[in-house]
Amino acid sequence: MMLVDGDAGSTSDWDDRWNHIKKFLERSGPFMHPDFEPSTESLQFMLETCKILVIGAGGLGCELLKNLALSGFRNIHVVDMDNIDVSNLNRQFLFRAKDVGRPKADVAADFINSRVPGCFCPSFYLYLEFHIIVCGLDSIVARRWMNGMLLSLLVYEDGVLDPSSIIPLIDGGTEGFKGNARVILPGMTACIDCTLELYPPQINFPMCTIASMPRLPEHCIEYVRILQWPKEMPFGDDMALDGDDPEHIQWVYQKSLERAAEFSITGVTYRLTQGVVKRIIPAVASTNAAIAAACATEVFKIASSAYLPLNNYMVFNDVDGLYTYTFEAERKENCSACSQVPSDLHFSPSSKLQEVLDYLTESTSLQMKSPAITTTMDGKNKTLYLQSVASIEQRTRPNLTKTLNELGLADGQELAVADVTTPQTVLFKLCFTS
Repeated sequence: MMLVDGDAGSTSDWDDRWNHIKKFLERSGPFMHPDFEPSTESLQFMLETCKILVIGAGGLGCELLKNLALSGFRNIHVVDMDNIDVSNLNRQFLFRAKDVGRPKADVAADFINSRVPGCFCPSFYLYLEFHIIVCGLDSIVARRWMNGMLLSLLVYEDGVLDPSSIIPLIDGGTEGFKGNARVILPGMTACIDCTLELYPPQINFPMCTIASMPRLPEHCIEYVRILQWPKEMPFGDDMALDGDDPEHIQWVYQKSLERAAEFSITGVTYRLTQGVVKRIIPAVASTNAAIAAACATEVFKIASSAYLPLNNYMVFNDVDGLYTYTFEAERKENCSACSQVPSDLHFSPSSKLQEVLDYLTESTSLQMKSPAITTTMDGKNKTLYLQSVASIEQRTRPNLTKTLNELGLADGQELAVADVTTPQTVLFKLCFTS
C-alpha cells in the first residue's frame, strides 16, 4: 500500500496553480449545489485534509491516480497486490519496461510523486481515516469485500445510522468498450451486493468439452489449467498455479500447444494463455479514461460539496458511437450485505445441506465462492460445513448429504455464513417450506 501525499503550503504551489479548480469552488454557477457557498475553504480541504484511497493500480487505477493528483488531491493512497507485467504497458501508462516485475502500487505512487510537485509517500493509514474510497478493480470478489468492509464500519444508534460513519465508495468498472461508474453511500444507497445481477457472469467452459472435444484454443488452455496442472504438479506438490509467475505461464503455454496440436487447433499464444489463466478481460484505454474521468469527477463533487453527486449509476458504451445514461439503482430491503435483518432461506426440512450450499454459490443475488456454514445449537457453535481447512472439510463433508432435519436444524434457526466475498459473517434465517 502506497500513499501519494502533499503539503498545501509547500513551495511547489506556484502562483495560479489551482486556478482551474478555483473556478468551480470560488464562484457561483448554474449547476452548483443549492446549499453550497463559494469560498476558499473547499480547496483547502482538498489540498490539506481530504484522504482518498484508490484500490487498484491497473488500467483504470492509473487514470484515476493521474486525474485525482491533477485535481488538487494530495493525500492519495493506492493499494494493488499485483506486480507489473509486460502486457500491462500498452494501457497502464504510469509503468515502463524497466518496471516489469515490480509492485504496481509502488511504481504508480513513485510516478505520481515525481510528476506532480508536492506529492510524497510517507505512511500507512487505516480505512477509518479515509474520507472517500475509489475502486478501479477487475474483481467482483474484491469489490464485494471492500463493500462489506465499509458496511462493517457503520455506526447505528438505536437503529438510526450515524451519518459521520459513512465513507463514500466510488466504483468504476470497464469491459472492453463498455463501462460504468457509480456512487455508493454505505447504509443509505444500493450497495455492491444489492446489484450483483448487473455484473456479467464469468465465462466457464463445460468440462466434457474441455476433456474430450476441444474446439477452441481456450479449451486447450483450460484443459492444462484444470486437469494437467494438478495431475503433474510441475513445480512441486504444494505449488498452486500462479498467473503472475512467467515460469508457470510458460509451462501452461507449452502444454496447451501440445494439446492444441493433437486436435489440429490453432491460436494458442502466450498472451492468450495468460489471459485465460488470469481471467483477463480485454481492456480499451479510451474506455478506462472515460470511466476514470467520471469517477474522479464524483470524488471532486463529494469532497467539495459544491455539486450534487451522481444518483447513483452511470452506464457508458462506445461500441457503436457513444451512448451513456444514468439511473438510480434501488437498495434491496433483504440484501444480505447492507440490510440489518437476516435474509430468509426457504428450504424443506428434507432438503440436504448440499442444496443450501449450492444455493449460496449459484444464486445471482449471493454468488458466494466457498461459504462456511455454522449455527448455534444448545448454546454452542456448531460448524456444519467448512471447506477452507482440509481437516475440518473432511470432518464436516458427511453433513452435506444429510437433511436439514437430520442435522437438527429447526424452522427460524439462524445460519451464520462466512465467505471470501465479505469480511463480515452473513446471517440467514431458515424458513421451512412444506
